[in-house]
Amino acid sequence: MIKRSEVYDLYWYFAYERQNIFWKKLKGEKEPWTQDQILQTYKFCNSYRVNDRVSQYLLKHVIYNGVKYSDDDVVFRIVLFKLFNKEGTWEVLIQHFHDITLDSFDVEKYSLVLKQVLDSGVSIYNDAYISCANKAFGYDKKHDNHLALLYQMFVKDQLGNKIIKCKTMKEAFLLLKEYPLIGDFMAYQLVTDINYSEVVNWREDEFTVAGPGSLRGIKKCFIDRKGMSNEDIIYYMYLHQDEEFKRLNLDFKRIGNRPLQLIDCQNLFCELDKYTRVAFPDLKSNRVKIKKKYVSKKDKIEYIYPPKWNIHLSF
Repeated sequence: MIKRSEVYDLYWYFAYERQNIFWKKLKGEKEPWTQDQILQTYKFCNSYRVNDRVSQYLLKHVIYNGVKYSDDDVVFRIVLFKLFNKEGTWEVLIQHFHDITLDSFDVEKYSLVLKQVLDSGVSIYNDAYISCANKAFGYDKKHDNHLALLYQMFVKDQLGNKIIKCKTMKEAFLLLKEYPLIGDFMAYQLVTDINYSEVVNWREDEFTVAGPGSLRGIKKCFIDRKGMSNEDIIYYMYLHQDEEFKRLNLDFKRIGNRPLQLIDCQNLFCELDKYTRVAFPDLKSNRVKIKKKYVSKKDKIEYIYPPKWNIHLSF
């Protein structure tokens, strides 16, 4: 492969510096947590996907909330949450239905509650990524199609049981992407989140999918890939992370002893694409600006991780 060296090295610098910001915030240090003006100004995801706010909410309130759910319910809850990907939407549903399980899932009642939220002028979807919005089940409203999708998946097809029996992440990915409204990117996000739970234990290092933002980052990072697929490139970054941090004299501090996983390396290409819109504006893509400025949040996140990872943060 032929690398665009200044952008390739920036990938590793970004991962390192964004992780340093994570640690400084966790220790309670005062802003600014970096001298990097781009990182100070704009909002960027964490180097580890699991440390992002929505992933932490998923872990605490959807998967590990202290209630023992059936395996089917765990998968159902994760998929429902991720289709909207917004904490406020989950909280509204909990407020109205007290808990979210397959036994209590009622498409019409859920639709009515979500319509009331929309009618009040509040979005029910996170704009971090745009979920598919066609009328696959014949409804005019996006959320009605997603509710119909959930009914098809978990009530008619008993998808939860099928997912639990999958031996690999890719096997589950292929099951999910058979459904309307679930493209490659969404299916990969879903299997990643399902794998945070205890109902499956798939290897994370054998399967990845490059999302739209990642594709833009890869294109900026490499002049010629010499026939390597986008997924090959992500796997290359995963395999070579330690030597690249060492080459650049970057003391990357992991969470626990967990290296960046394929999902993290994929996400980092997306964040690299955003960063280069300011750092290297001549590297054109179909996105020219970073949408969101960084706004400091006062609430402190108490980080948790899937128990099977055996991660206990220490300084």
